[in-house]
Amino acid sequence: MPKNLKRGVALAVLACIGAPSVSLAQETVLEEIVVTATKRTQTLQETPVAVTVTTAETIEQAQILDINDLQSVVPSLRITQLQNSTNTNFVIRGFGNGANNPGIEPSVGVFVDGVFRSRSAGAIADLPTLERVEVINGPQSTLFGKNASAGVISVITAKPTGEFGGKASATIANRDGYIVKGEVEGAISDTVAYKVSGSVNKKDGFVTNEVTGNDINNRDRYNIRGDLLFTPNDNLEIRVIADFDNIDEECCATVNLLAGPTQAGLQAAGGDLIANDPESRTQLTNIDPTNEQDNYGLSVQVDYDFGNVAFTSITSYREIDSFSNIDADFTSADLVTNDIQTDIETFTQEFRLTGGGDNFDWQVGAFYFNEDIDTVNNLPFGEGFRPFVNALVEGGGGQPALDLFNGLDGALQAGAFVPLGIDQSTAPFFAAGPGVGEIGTLENESISLFGQFDYHINDRLTASLGLNYTYDEKDATITQFPNDIFSSLDLATAVPVAIGQSLAAAGVPAAAIPGAVAGAAPDAIAGLLPLQFLPPLVNLNSNDPESSTDDDELTYTLKLAYELTDNLNVYASYATGYKASSFNLSRDSTPGLRSADPEEAEVFEIGLKGRFSRGSFNLAIFDQSLEDFQSNTFIGASFALTNAEEQSVQGIEFDITYFPIDALKLTFATTLLDPEFDSFINGPAVVLNPGDPTTTDLSGQQPAGIHEVSISTSATYSFNLAGNPAFVRGDYYFEDEQQITENVPASFGGVRETKNLNLSAGITTESGYGISLWARNITDHDTLISTFPGIAQTGTFNGYRNEPRTYGITVSKEF
Repeated sequence: MPKNLKRGVALAVLACIGAPSVSLAQETVLEEIVVTATKRTQTLQETPVAVTVTTAETIEQAQILDINDLQSVVPSLRITQLQNSTNTNFVIRGFGNGANNPGIEPSVGVFVDGVFRSRSAGAIADLPTLERVEVINGPQSTLFGKNASAGVISVITAKPTGEFGGKASATIANRDGYIVKGEVEGAISDTVAYKVSGSVNKKDGFVTNEVTGNDINNRDRYNIRGDLLFTPNDNLEIRVIADFDNIDEECCATVNLLAGPTQAGLQAAGGDLIANDPESRTQLTNIDPTNEQDNYGLSVQVDYDFGNVAFTSITSYREIDSFSNIDADFTSADLVTNDIQTDIETFTQEFRLTGGGDNFDWQVGAFYFNEDIDTVNNLPFGEGFRPFVNALVEGGGGQPALDLFNGLDGALQAGAFVPLGIDQSTAPFFAAGPGVGEIGTLENESISLFGQFDYHINDRLTASLGLNYTYDEKDATITQFPNDIFSSLDLATAVPVAIGQSLAAAGVPAAAIPGAVAGAAPDAIAGLLPLQFLPPLVNLNSNDPESSTDDDELTYTLKLAYELTDNLNVYASYATGYKASSFNLSRDSTPGLRSADPEEAEVFEIGLKGRFSRGSFNLAIFDQSLEDFQSNTFIGASFALTNAEEQSVQGIEFDITYFPIDALKLTFATTLLDPEFDSFINGPAVVLNPGDPTTTDLSGQQPAGIHEVSISTSATYSFNLAGNPAFVRGDYYFEDEQQITENVPASFGGVRETKNLNLSAGITTESGYGISLWARNITDHDTLISTFPGIAQTGTFNGYRNEPRTYGITVSKEF
């Protein structure tokens, strides 16, 4: 166990021992927090699960607008935004994936009012009025199914009360930002209550594209939501929610960590990049990145109390329609762009029965999931790509290589390769036009049967058993239109043909040609192979066994929970988790990497929870592992999907809330992790030169992107100002330095370290008016959030950076 982990365990245990001695008592200044992490209502202290709860008060005071902002108050959670604002990856305890590829489901399940959001793009909208957000750590497949092998984010919104009222607020922020939010609720009748809310959020970007003169990384989104609550009698409650949100943003700007040897080729093609400056707030791209998305859905929840048994039904239908277009080379040269259209339709149905008696509580249920995905991914060449390639060939291999390249080009146009099956076009290699494109589909149907059984051995000791059986079926197709003819050539055949023709045209005797070809061909092929960076993929079809999967798995949870005192609880648990097979719906052409086997997780965990006269604490110590982790890594033009045989992490999570005086609330939370690839034979490699191996054995190494130490702490002082309630709050979030991705070297700047300080202050009058001042990342700390190798630019590495200082003033009115 690393020293920092040992030290953290010792400090946390000492804090837990010391905290109760402050005087355990029934009366506390801390309000009881109610959670539904186990799909039944319990207090946070009673719940034998590692769960972090962010209350509505914290969300409002800390200006947490969407799920992305949550990580500043939840140290076990990491949220990474990638090439557009709807492409976000959720990670808990270092485990998580699912972004960037519609064929890969997330490992962290996101639920909004009990409805599963199957892709991160459907879960990042600005938040409505909330009750709380629960982040549940570790495998949660027993109750939440196949998409919770790493954990769950559960968002619970406030129900309509039936009393007329509402709230309106307006925010003015730097970078010409403004947010307008409104909510109104009331009653249609004695049995029907309603709530309608909406918001508009706009802000200029913080990076300037010096080619177009426009700002990048802006905010431009709005949403509207309607909520109806029917309570025809004391036993029946029906809640209907309809929501729609829209995103139309220029995102996301890139920075360059290292400009590789291809920079001269960029300049020959009439372009360039801002080299070796990861903190740059300018970029050079010939188009601005665009990101458009409509996300909408309808859900119906029915709760009926039969007396001894409660019945719950949650039905939902959701759609995500998204389009993005980026300058995929991230330079001002007109090389390649990438436009992606993805449409996702999801239907879910959950039934649940809950009951119990004096010594036994139980719940059983079933969950049905059906999803259809259609995606179109185009990578067309621009006017500058052919000059770029010519410059690389000439600069990399000398004039003979350029002659050979041009000779192959001429042979194509002359029809010499028709006998080889290359007859799609007579256009020059890498001419401006279609490039390559893929059409992919995925149909997914699954059903889960689950149960949770709690036996109260005595008044203080409870044993629990959770079971889940999941059956998952997927059918995928992907078809490519390979208009990159050069990548379609079999160079081992084409190069000798072209050399032989050239020698014959030069008058070389026929008898001497075979030997000359044999001597020249290997070097020529080696010099041209790097240009085949978009080889034709292996299409999925009905004859390919990888186009369909039928998975099933039984997962389970075993727990013992013991009340040491009325205010101190301890638990021990063993749980398994599961995520079904995934498909690579990108242009990767490796036959063995078209799909990935299911993930299987397990965790051993012990926890201690306590309340004392002026606060509470939670401690969890765990050993968690994941077999066949579905690693999805961008390798320069496509994504490589493969299974890491085993990844593990040992760690502790500790948080404490303390009121030294009634007016001052202090919080401290930390997560300490010791992650390792126990076995990852075909991990992604750093590619610095054409021809370098793209995989390497990462076994025994620390996985990239996982922080060893993260800390979230806050102080909130509440007081009266001229007879009106007011507050001052500061929170600080820290992550230690770590390499971000395996195939981008830390030595080239591919590291992340987070040091975010946020401040806010506000006052509310008796008449309902409120005003608050706030600032996020007030120190303007710069860091990267993700990194990746450049497309068609071996040795070049780029990244996405964090948002700089943001500040503003919010005025509100409750009525």
